[in-house]
Amino acid sequence: QVQLVESGGGSVQAGGSLRLSCAASGPFSSYTMGWFRQAPGKEREFVAAIRLSGSTYYADSVKGRFTISRDNAKNTVYLQMNSLNPEDTAVYYCAAKVGYSSVYSYNYNYWGQGTQVTVSS
Repeated sequence: QVQLVESGGGSVQAGGSLRLSCAASGPFSSYTMGWFRQAPGKEREFVAAIRLSGSTYYADSVKGRFTISRDNAKNTVYLQMNSLNPEDTAVYYCAAKVGYSSVYSYNYNYWGQGTQVTVSS
């Protein structure tokens, strides 16, 4: 089992950047790690994922702007978010699963509590 704690959220103006971190306890290196987000009144959506091998996957809406990375020595996964726009405003969640990457939240076994990202125009 793994516990996940996100940090790094906050408020930023459009065009700005934020870096989210997700610290994990437990067998971190065994898991594919993902980031999801949920805006008010909307369903949770896939943002990015990274496998143990380092292979990465992105939602089309963030491709070229967001970068997911992981540091297995620090049990931490990051989401670097650049060129933020108001549509990126959401609660961002870190998640973990065994095996292949997935864009479906129901495939992830473990979740953090979320961190709020607010982008103003």
